[in-house]
Amino acid sequence: MKTNVAFPSSGLNLAGHVYTPDGTTSGDRLPAVVVGHPATSVKEQAPAVYAPKLAAEGFLVLTFDAAYQGESEGAPHGLENPFQRAEDFRNAVSYLTTRDDVDPERIGVLGICASGGYVPYAAQTDHRMKAVATVSAVDFTGFVRDGDPAAFEKLVEQAGHLRTEEAAGKPATLIDALPNAVDDTTPHLVREFFDFYKTPRGRHPRATNRWVLRSIDQLAQYDSYADVHKIAPRPLLMIAGTKAETLPFSQNAVAKAGETAELFLIQGATHVDLYDRDEAVDPAVARLADFFGKHLTV
Repeated sequence: MKTNVAFPSSGLNLAGHVYTPDGTTSGDRLPAVVVGHPATSVKEQAPAVYAPKLAAEGFLVLTFDAAYQGESEGAPHGLENPFQRAEDFRNAVSYLTTRDDVDPERIGVLGICASGGYVPYAAQTDHRMKAVATVSAVDFTGFVRDGDPAAFEKLVEQAGHLRTEEAAGKPATLIDALPNAVDDTTPHLVREFFDFYKTPRGRHPRATNRWVLRSIDQLAQYDSYADVHKIAPRPLLMIAGTKAETLPFSQNAVAKAGETAELFLIQGATHVDLYDRDEAVDPAVARLADFFGKHLTV
């Protein structure tokens, strides 16, 4: 069963969905999992693929639109503030602790794509997150910066001017995360994203695939995995496809995280395959169900 919910985060109201396992009765205190969406995405996309599958395994699942995204509050819409994104996960956990049907000592978190950076970052200091998992994880700063570091630094310099413009009453400057068309010369990963976000496969009207350019000065101060070892002794599971161009993010994070971290590979899967392709998602969910089932025990 899926229900609409809302909860506060830093003064903003966030819109969410709660998926409850079939057969739940009054008085049950369930293990729960928070699932976060990729950048420029919404809860109705990849999180809505994983949530009902995890609910079928006996977990209460919360998905939500991050602040400044989807149906949640926050202006300018499209702001990609990594520190707010991490705070949203902390507040999602706080919300779950107030529910009568959730065991507050059995809450896990799952981040997909950019949320696979924000979730471990938040979990480093929020010990209520008893088990931490990611799917196709990226550090959004590294993802944006590493292709052209010099251009990234020029955008950081530009961010201050954009803030000045907004202070003078001009609208926030947004940039497209994806082109309007692709061809054989388009980088493979961009074509992957296009095939999901720009076609009926994964398109959603509230996922604009645009973000506020001045977000870059906050992203420049952020690193998802610099202190990922602080999650220990709690467990970290990072799931990625063997053909994912973003696989190094998970490999490097697990190497930094220590003995309580595990990298689980989905053979033949690409980054975006793990958003919605059954042949990639089903083995990922099976591993997640085992992971959360083991670590969210009474």
